Amino acid sequence: MKSIVAIGFDMDYTLAQYKADTFESLAYAGTIQKLVNNLSYPPELLEWRFDWRFMVRGLVLDKRRGCILKMDRHKYVKVAYHGFRELSREDRQAMYGNTLSRESYDEPDYALIDTLFSLAEAYLFMQLVDFRDAFPDRIPAVVNDYSQLYKDVRAAVDLCHRDGTIKQAVANEPSKYINEDPLIVPMLKMLKQSGRKTFLVTNSLWDYTHVVMNYLCGKCGTDGGIPRDDEWLSYFDVVITGSAKPSFFMDGSRASLFEVDIVTGMLQNTDSGTPMAQIGGVGLQATVLPNPNVKQACRVFQGGCVAHLHKLLSIEAGSQVLYVGDHIYGDILRSKKELGWRTMLVVPELAVELDLLHQTIRTRKGISELRNQRDEIEDSLQRLEWCLRFEEHADEERQKLEQEVAQLREEDEAIREQHRQAQRDCHHMFHKTWGQLMKTGYQNSRFAHQVERFACLYTSHVTNLCYYSPNKSYRTTEDFMPHEL
Repeated sequence: MKSIVAIGFDMDYTLAQYKADTFESLAYAGTIQKLVNNLSYPPELLEWRFDWRFMVRGLVLDKRRGCILKMDRHKYVKVAYHGFRELSREDRQAMYGNTLSRESYDEPDYALIDTLFSLAEAYLFMQLVDFRDAFPDRIPAVVNDYSQLYKDVRAAVDLCHRDGTIKQAVANEPSKYINEDPLIVPMLKMLKQSGRKTFLVTNSLWDYTHVVMNYLCGKCGTDGGIPRDDEWLSYFDVVITGSAKPSFFMDGSRASLFEVDIVTGMLQNTDSGTPMAQIGGVGLQATVLPNPNVKQACRVFQGGCVAHLHKLLSIEAGSQVLYVGDHIYGDILRSKKELGWRTMLVVPELAVELDLLHQTIRTRKGISELRNQRDEIEDSLQRLEWCLRFEEHADEERQKLEQEVAQLREEDEAIREQHRQAQRDCHHMFHKTWGQLMKTGYQNSRFAHQVERFACLYTSHVTNLCYYSPNKSYRTTEDFMPHEL
């Protein structure tokens, strides 16, 4: 951390941890209302309910086939559901394993469920797939395939964001939708006191950002609560709202940067952050160049690109920046690959996963022992089968070998079934449907692979930074090849 001169944060699901049971249910209900009221879906959808525990991150949505997939780091599909019907191993392999070329599992035919915002819409898509299969005549006539179902869900979600359905509800009652974290302010103060610059880059616009950040800093602004003010801005050097990540991180982006009037919310033109005079004496009276010797209060902007941010913070190299976010693609991948920023991924699910890993130590050790036993039996069985097939033996000796083979086959089948059941039981301990977040069988999951590749650090809560010195050196564990173990 000694080489880091600026630390930045995303807001939604990074600084602000939303309550899945209320916030995602709010988004789900709003999306259904838009489907019914704006896109001519049947009113019976309004009776549907959202199970916020069912979906997890790291899945892939197959728009063409109406499936949700979990795959390992090699992109082999290990769990697949069509709607809420689990596909058998044979069906799964027929769909995703018997091709001459490997699927990319990317847009436009697939959607990645890599952000917690996507869970409600993915769950709704699964419900609609089952509904279309069962009652094709009740779906709008224009919906002729599963891809159109997904497009309609996305259109409904966008309508919710545009008309303020979700954000207004959060602003009216933030405590219902956002978890309190008393360590947010101490963490930001600690980082500022360490001499580092701090910044906020969020896709949310100023009005919503102001509401959420006030709540995180202890000022809810609702009746009977502490009124909102601008104190939270003192914890940052630069705030950029409406950033349109991940395109914000593209070095060639030509997006204009506007300064936000934090009182009126109006936007003012800037030249890479430098205020521009307005014609006719309206607004700013003259162009004011920043004085590097004068410490300025936090400035708030909308739009722009990473080049503007680097200039505002006087960043000379990407490796001087640490950025903390929750979205692999929106926050982490681009900033790491394109800019060389240091990155920290917030994975709230880790808190539960770590507890379960501790609880299942003996179970997982037993599974490993069963696998070793299975491998030993298989090796012995395969050697004997080869010996019987290609070597000459006396009748008595051959009969004896055949008996050994028969016995080993019985043992092999028994240990395989025992191993499968133990794996299945352990899988259900983490999540009944999708299993462990970072694993798919014995392989790291696709999500874990992305975390390994693009996140320098990952943690369950951003405020875990409070427990370490701002100058701490974070060191990776040693990498091992299989022959070294």
